[in-house]
Amino acid sequence: MSNGPTTSGPADVVATVPIGTRLVVRSRIPGGFTDALGVLHARTETQCTIDTKRGLVTVDLIDIVAAKEVPPPPPRRAPRRMSADGE
Repeated sequence: MSNGPTTSGPADVVATVPIGTRLVVRSRIPGGFTDALGVLHARTETQCTIDTKRGLVTVDLIDIVAAKEVPPPPPRRAPRRMSADGE
């Protein structure tokens, strides 16, 4: 038996994947839902922290309604080069 709170459903993904896994998490917020896409940075029995492009986002596991692992982002595109005639 576990002494801590148990998770079920989508929060299980966050509770079981290794730290450093890239994932997307949808969670409840006042007035709707929000998504966090990034790398799982830290996790406790009740919360997880995701390192997103905008910084660290902490989500309560109880508020998670969907979560899944996602592949790495595509490589950045090379900058466009102007030709000698300006096109």
